[in-house]
Amino acid sequence: MKKILFLILTFFTLLPVRAGVVAEADSAYLSDKYDDAVRLYSQAIDELGPSAERYYNLGNAHYRLGNLGAAILNYERALRLDPNNNDIRENLDFVNSKTVDRIETQESFVGAMTDKVGRLMPPNAWSIIGIVFFVLTLIGAVIYFFGQGVMIRKVGFFGGGLTLMLCVVINILAYREASKATADNEAIVMVKSVNLSTTPRTPMNRSEEALLLHEGAKVYILTSITPGDETWYDVMVDDSHRAWIPASAIEII
Repeated sequence: MKKILFLILTFFTLLPVRAGVVAEADSAYLSDKYDDAVRLYSQAIDELGPSAERYYNLGNAHYRLGNLGAAILNYERALRLDPNNNDIRENLDFVNSKTVDRIETQESFVGAMTDKVGRLMPPNAWSIIGIVFFVLTLIGAVIYFFGQGVMIRKVGFFGGGLTLMLCVVINILAYREASKATADNEAIVMVKSVNLSTTPRTPMNRSEEALLLHEGAKVYILTSITPGDETWYDVMVDDSHRAWIPASAIEII
């Protein structure tokens, strides 16, 4: 009991100090002290935990310093926590427009529409709605099996069938959004430029050079291998380019 009271007291004692880190970071940013702002926002994330606002502010500070890769990385992390935030999305699109590489991937119409609908709410909200429709499906089944009269049973049958379909669709949306929020297969190039290789090693000649990527480019990790002292990732850059990149050149979102 004493230990619990001590932990509670410690938490509330340190809370104003920790919250003060965010205030210091905001003050540093407004005073154009962007190096200090980066350090303090990073400290706030370490001490208080991740949040969309902290990643967003950290991304802004990095952009002011000209760190396009770090800015994009933190905007992407912020967007995962708050996919409906237009400010984050607009800043991400703006900084992406400043990068050297123009990488385009083809997405199906169904996939694009699913993403657009999925962003309307966070995964937890979709899950709750899915549970509600599941309960309505059970109610429809009860009405169908135990209801009195043909019309009542028809309402239970067709109503339950409709809510079952909606339950399946909504749970697919919830799973898709949750998977995107926790995916560890997306990374951002953090160095000024890097030559991707056709083999998991530094290109020995021109024939082993696959393509050149610059800071801020986004890649999708397929697999990894550590043939020596460094890990190499097999990545997809777009729909037609796949190559190897050293782990030291990227950071996973």
